[in-house]
Amino acid sequence: MPQYSDDDLLQDSPFTRLVGERLRRIRQQKQWSLSDVETNSDQEFKASVLGAYERGERAISVPRLERLARFYGVGIDQLLPRDQQRAADTGDASAAPKKLRIDVAKLSAMSGPQFEMLERFLRMIQVQRQDFNGRVITVRAHDTRAIAVMLDVPVDQVGESLADLGLLFVPPAS
Repeated sequence: MPQYSDDDLLQDSPFTRLVGERLRRIRQQKQWSLSDVETNSDQEFKASVLGAYERGERAISVPRLERLARFYGVGIDQLLPRDQQRAADTGDASAAPKKLRIDVAKLSAMSGPQFEMLERFLRMIQVQRQDFNGRVITVRAHDTRAIAVMLDVPVDQVGESLADLGLLFVPPAS
């Protein structure tokens, strides 16, 4: 049986590519070139090697990832791809977040602190988006986390919980 190094096994891994994209995005947000990183890290992170990480051509070890996170001044989790991004890029549709259309009119008829808080949150989103149709709002994936906290449910159960409460908008049959 042939022997493979970790780099050989991970080179074509979708996760390695996603980590690389994340590394590139953070470096670019800091407005640093690969050469800037090499120079400012006292040659610890060579431009050619960092470029290979960013292109997904080379896997980065966890200790090295940790040192790079410290160098960039971010948490190590910031260098890892987001779950939604990984699910979308690997074609796992079951893990992709679904758009939730919430019936704000029904919500405003409900009483209780969690519903009042949810209604204020959704009204705030409507103001930010300048979307004043008043009846329905589509929440985005990052909004779902806040709603999960308000409803005291796991993030992946927000849609189910809203459906159980009768708050998901169902368009009238035509």
